[in-house]
Amino acid sequence: MDSLDEYIRSHIDPEGDYLHRLYRDTQLRLSYGQMASGHVQGRLLKMLTRMVRPKLAVELGTFSGYSALCIAEGLAEGALLHTFEIYDEQEDFTRPWLEGSAYADRIRFHIGDALRMIPEMGLTDIDMAFIDADKRHYIEFYEMLLPRMRPGGFIIADNTLWYGHVIEEHTRESDQQTLGIKAFNDLLAHDPRVEKVIVPVRDGLTLIQVLPQ
Repeated sequence: MDSLDEYIRSHIDPEGDYLHRLYRDTQLRLSYGQMASGHVQGRLLKMLTRMVRPKLAVELGTFSGYSALCIAEGLAEGALLHTFEIYDEQEDFTRPWLEGSAYADRIRFHIGDALRMIPEMGLTDIDMAFIDADKRHYIEFYEMLLPRMRPGGFIIADNTLWYGHVIEEHTRESDQQTLGIKAFNDLLAHDPRVEKVIVPVRDGLTLIQVLPQ
């Protein structure tokens, strides 16, 4: 699989020097550096953003800022991304990378709980949302976002294959992350409010289109 991954990376657009340095710094300086989206998923996020052409996008779970920069790269002039990170200790690492990028004017970086802040900010008519935060709360994130999405808009959920744990028959009660992803996937599978497809890229990426009600 490593050889196939390398083949894919060598046959798609490069991530660029700034993102490459951010990804390397993420691995060196942060715990759980593997959570950063990385080259292939980053290029996919940029292309999906170009396809959706959102005027307003939101991201739940900024981490080191890699995915935020990829989404911002795909935004048209005048469009805006609000990205939310709940862990305030992340700010010292992430903010300089976002504010030092070529897309700083397209990004608003917020520290706090998106479940509370998005409603308080009155964000509505969201064209595109990327969920990559605490897996235990994916259903809460989804239900909070859904009525705030523009009809026809897209929600993208990361890690929906969760290292293959989603197909395990028995999950320990203590493994709340896996249980959260399983419950989210089961809800989506039977939700008539949306169309959805799981793309087996990296750790699973679910593309969800909000249907007019």
